[in-house]
Amino acid sequence: MKGKKAGEKSVKEAVLKVALGYSLKEVTEEYGVEDGELKLVKRKETLKDVPPDLKAAKLLLEEDDYTAFTDEELEAEKKRLLKQLKEET
Repeated sequence: MKGKKAGEKSVKEAVLKVALGYSLKEVTEEYGVEDGELKLVKRKETLKDVPPDLKAAKLLLEEDDYTAFTDEELEAEKKRLLKQLKEET
């Protein structure tokens, strides 16, 4: 059963990442033939921001009962989740 729990945890972490939004680096490379060999001609790195996804946030909120939290508790939970996300990326 450990594998199932680990899988559930990784899915929760992925949903959390999507719910909060994230950045990713996209690399595009172009190759050409020079002197009969394939060589890198152009390389471009782009930093893309993926915005928070409300459906993923709703899924997380439905799983945990945040409706009983005070505004202060919700803010503390938000900070905790953001900190956790930064540590994992």
